[in-house]
Amino acid sequence: MLLMWWVAAKQQWVSRLFLPSPSEVVKLAINIYQEGYANASLWEHVSASLSRILVSAGIAIALGVPLGLLMGLNRWVKGILSTPVEIYWPLPPLAYLPLLIIWLGIGETSKITLLTMAMFAPMLLSAQAGVKSLPVERVQAALSLGASPWQLLTDVVLPSALPEILTGIRIALGVGWSTLVAAELIAATKGIGYMIMSASHFLATDAVFVGIAVIALCASAFSLVMRWVEAWLVPWKGKC
Repeated sequence: MLLMWWVAAKQQWVSRLFLPSPSEVVKLAINIYQEGYANASLWEHVSASLSRILVSAGIAIALGVPLGLLMGLNRWVKGILSTPVEIYWPLPPLAYLPLLIIWLGIGETSKITLLTMAMFAPMLLSAQAGVKSLPVERVQAALSLGASPWQLLTDVVLPSALPEILTGIRIALGVGWSTLVAAELIAATKGIGYMIMSASHFLATDAVFVGIAVIALCASAFSLVMRWVEAWLVPWKGKC
């Protein structure tokens, strides 16, 4: 891909205004790292986006995982929640972004809410799927040994559902990063998404490429961390 990009830029198949060369993007990335962009340093943009993603992910995990476990364990909870989730989950975040601005204003609350809603459904559905994949024999064995409902949840249900939950967290973080640019459209002054949108207004394509690369690096780092967490918490995944 890099070779094709370099050849296309070198042969000027596309105007440099729309497709700068890789070397130009690297030079600008170094310049942004040293001097900042859009009235903020690169670290300020990255830290603003990271804080939004982490706070939203924490809220989504705290709400989605317990509700997903309840949906898998109780058919009444599933009956109540499944339809609303199935209705809103396929909607693109940009569809309800204007509504969040009307309801919550243009501060951090609307940004966090948008990211939380984008990440909530994957976590809830993965937790539910983890419970559904639990063999009935394992539950019956625990009950026959005198396990209490709490012991059944903590010692049988949660460990069995954990691989699916961790996969759901990885998917949700990917969705969160893809929603970040939309979230930072809401009167943001810092953030990687804001940097990309600010650059696009001035046709600064090289700066847009830098922002995309930063998001890709951050998302890849999150994915590697989640893989390490999976290897630590569920080492048996894929081996039995």
